[in-house]
Amino acid sequence: MTFQGKTYWLVGASEGLGRALARQLAQEGATLVVSSRNAARLEALVAELPNARAVAMDVTDSDSVRRSAEAVGPLDGVIYNAGAYDPMRTGDWNTDQALNMCDVNYLGALRMLGEVVPGFVKQGSGDITLVGSLAGYRGLPAAVGYGASKAALISLAETMRYDLKRSGVTVRLVNPGFIRTRLTEKNTFRMPMLMSPDQAAGHVVRAMKSRRFRTDFPAPFSWIIRGLQFLPDFVAFRLG
Repeated sequence: MTFQGKTYWLVGASEGLGRALARQLAQEGATLVVSSRNAARLEALVAELPNARAVAMDVTDSDSVRRSAEAVGPLDGVIYNAGAYDPMRTGDWNTDQALNMCDVNYLGALRMLGEVVPGFVKQGSGDITLVGSLAGYRGLPAAVGYGASKAALISLAETMRYDLKRSGVTVRLVNPGFIRTRLTEKNTFRMPMLMSPDQAAGHVVRAMKSRRFRTDFPAPFSWIIRGLQFLPDFVAFRLG
C-alpha cells in the first residue's frame, strides 16, 4: 500500500485525530481533500500541507454532502472520521444530543458513502476507511447515543466487507480507544491508555498500509474491551 500520487477525501479533518491524520498522510505523499463544517480551520490546515484543498461540508445535511462529493471529483479513497460525543447516562437523557451523535457518527457516513461507493464499484477500485470506536463493541455506562452510533458503524463496515470483497474495493475499520481531544475533555473519569492525536493517527496510517480489515488500538486496552463481549451479562453489568 502506497499513498504516493493517490487522492483521499478525509471527512472530519479540522481538529484532533483528523487533523493529525491529514498531516501524516500528506507526509506519505497523499493528495488530500479535507472536509468538516469549520471552513476557517480547514483553510488553516490546508496552508500547512503540500498538496491539499478544503471542501467545507455538513455531514448531517444530505444536500451539503451531495454538493461536496461533486466538488471533490475523482478519488482513490475516503476516510470517514467525523464524530460527535457527549457523555450521557440514561437518567440524564437529552434527545437532541443523542440524535446529533447518531447523525454525525453513523448517518453522516451513510450519506458520504452513498455518494462515493457506487463510483468505486463501477471503476473496480477504491479504498474506504471508517473510524469507529472501541465503545461500539458493548453497551457501556454514560454512552447513550455515542456507543450505539459507533456499534452501527462497526456493523456497517462488516456488511460492506462482505458485500465488496470481490469488487476491487477495500473496506477497513479502525477502532481507537481514548484520544486526547476537545471531545474527551468532557469526560470526568480516568481514561486508560489515553493517546495523543499524533499517536492515534500513526495507528490509522499503519492500518491503512496493511491488509487487515479491522484494527483495534491501543493494546492491551483494546483486548480488554473486546473481551467484555464474551462475558455473561450478569457479570458485565456488575462491572459498570
